[in-house]
Amino acid sequence: MLTGTYTGLRAIERNDLSQLLEWRNQPEFRLYFREFRELNAENQNFWFEKYVMQDSNTRMFAIVDLETNELIGACGLCYIDWINRNADFSIYIGKEKLYIDEKYAIDAGKIMEQYGFGELNLHKLWAEIYSIDKQKKCFFEKLSFMQEGYFKDTHWTQGEWVDSIYFAKINNWEG
Repeated sequence: MLTGTYTGLRAIERNDLSQLLEWRNQPEFRLYFREFRELNAENQNFWFEKYVMQDSNTRMFAIVDLETNELIGACGLCYIDWINRNADFSIYIGKEKLYIDEKYAIDAGKIMEQYGFGELNLHKLWAEIYSIDKQKKCFFEKLSFMQEGYFKDTHWTQGEWVDSIYFAKINNWEG
């Protein structure tokens, strides 16, 4: 397990899937996800088998509260490009519908950063978020990610077009 101050990152287990699916299907969370439709258990199992268990370009983790060992969310690095050494950073806290908070998300985010840059030797971590996702915008700013791009009208939600904002951070510790 990778540990921070408040959170630990461990492998996602099959028995985590029902809780992750419940959180993943919350309408207030789906609003911010690329995959906006409600998922079923078959979709969740497919994702687990294909991406978590078999895809060498994906590293997903369960986020647990270090005090209680309770599952509280998920995070990972997706679309890892091993040649150009970059990956898409994904995270949410499902516990108490926090989504992104000041305690757990920031702590887990720092662990993911250390893992991506240190363990995987990546050069760049990036994320695409939607302009309506104010919590995630603050999250990436607190982790010192820089806004690198802005694409107009990329996502249709709640009867309107929203924009995509791209954040990234370069590994400043490379030799």
